Amino acid sequence: MSSSSQNNKRIAKNTLMLYIRMFFIMAVTLYTSRVVLKALGVVDFGIYNVVGGVVAMMGLFNSAMSVATQRYLSFELGKGDRVRLKQVFSMCFTIFILLSLLILLLAETVGLWFLNAKLLIPPERMAAANWVYQYSILTCIAALFVAPYNAAIIAHEKMDVYAYVGIVEVLLKLGVVFLLESIPFDRLSSYGFLLFLAQLAVTGIYAVYSIRNYAECRYRFYWERPLFDELVSYSGWNLFGSLAALAKGQGLNILLNMFFNPAVNAARGIASQVNTAVTLFFTNFYTAVKPQVIKYYSQGDLTDMFKLVFRSSKMSFYLILLISLPIIIEAPFIIRLWLGQLPEYVVGFTRLIIVVSAIDALATPLMTAAHATGHIKLYQSLVGTMVILNVPVSYVFLKFGYSPYVVFHISIVISTACLFVRLWIVRRLMPFPVKDYAVKVFGNSLLVGALAMILPVALHSLLDASLLGVAAVCLASVLSSCLCIYGIGLDRDERRFVVQTVRQKIFSKA
Repeated sequence: MSSSSQNNKRIAKNTLMLYIRMFFIMAVTLYTSRVVLKALGVVDFGIYNVVGGVVAMMGLFNSAMSVATQRYLSFELGKGDRVRLKQVFSMCFTIFILLSLLILLLAETVGLWFLNAKLLIPPERMAAANWVYQYSILTCIAALFVAPYNAAIIAHEKMDVYAYVGIVEVLLKLGVVFLLESIPFDRLSSYGFLLFLAQLAVTGIYAVYSIRNYAECRYRFYWERPLFDELVSYSGWNLFGSLAALAKGQGLNILLNMFFNPAVNAARGIASQVNTAVTLFFTNFYTAVKPQVIKYYSQGDLTDMFKLVFRSSKMSFYLILLISLPIIIEAPFIIRLWLGQLPEYVVGFTRLIIVVSAIDALATPLMTAAHATGHIKLYQSLVGTMVILNVPVSYVFLKFGYSPYVVFHISIVISTACLFVRLWIVRRLMPFPVKDYAVKVFGNSLLVGALAMILPVALHSLLDASLLGVAAVCLASVLSSCLCIYGIGLDRDERRFVVQTVRQKIFSKA
């Protein structure tokens, strides 16, 4: 059996484990979101989202270094150099210790000032907001130390462990929700404290498993100036990319708070939770793919690398289409059924943010291809600058009195432009077939999406907004998407791969 075939089977197996994890997490998240909204109320829920956003800005260092750790561990595993692998892990962990101290310093100075001086929070809730902020800082630092162990597990492609720990994490958060309903203290601050305890437990689980199973995860202080400079340089440009992503996410959240009120932040928070559930369909799949892209590059196998980038780009978009099309069409009914209410702006926010995620899903494998080379200065400087433009451009439009929807319209335009810039950059880094990608990936994806919408949209216009009518539209959306994806979106080899995977995972066990 060829190496490529074995890798495809490993990806399929790992993807299956991640989807088991995903469905469980999605079911619990949908339930807990409703309970938390009810327990906290719209105002406190909005406060938690915006305060958490300030802390997330501190965690951008974590995001940058996490990407670097995954890239370098996967690269060394691909080369098979175990000694270097240990050195890389220890060096990364040392940097994470330094980052935790830096995050704590920034959070307790600049972040604390911003919370109390700039955010629009009702005076009677300011004390609770400060408590939540402190607990969120601790949660952020605890999550930071998950990153090196998590990177090792993903680099080793042990997605079953990743899936099991994810299930444990969501069960802990479910326990937090149950406690929240009956707790006699202030619920907003108590929610922050309980989430910190849950994160601390998850960090411990990741650490214990990794140390016991992977020799490189047994930390010993190691210092090598060239490796440190390389990691910091790589992470520094990732830091800029992380800053851009936060400007697009949490930065826009803060803008909405500045121009409107916490209820709008709550609407965006709800829409983001729906979007998170939707994007899990492609992020879980791509978590299984990403290490292979980097390993192919480290081995010099560009042919299989390009095939995997093409395939994973399309699959990521199709997975989002499959789950999001019924949500986009029947958003008012589904959200009202889920939450028991329909807050203003939630439907529009949900539809628009999913469109942005679908565009970004196409581009994610291109980002990994660029990261695999280790030369990301041009990529992060151009793409990061374009992404961060979401904030100043949105500010201008909001200043002129536009509705909060405009921030999502701007995001769609910028995300589309970034896709083509990524293509240009990857072509400069390696002999990437841009024209083939534009036709076979981007063109096919748009065609599949457009054709898949025809039947469910027609049914939606004909049927009443009843449970039976919505169920019919959702079923039509899934069937229409599957037929269009299989018949138009996949090439012959991809159709064969899908059929073989289904047979191996389902029929062989019958």
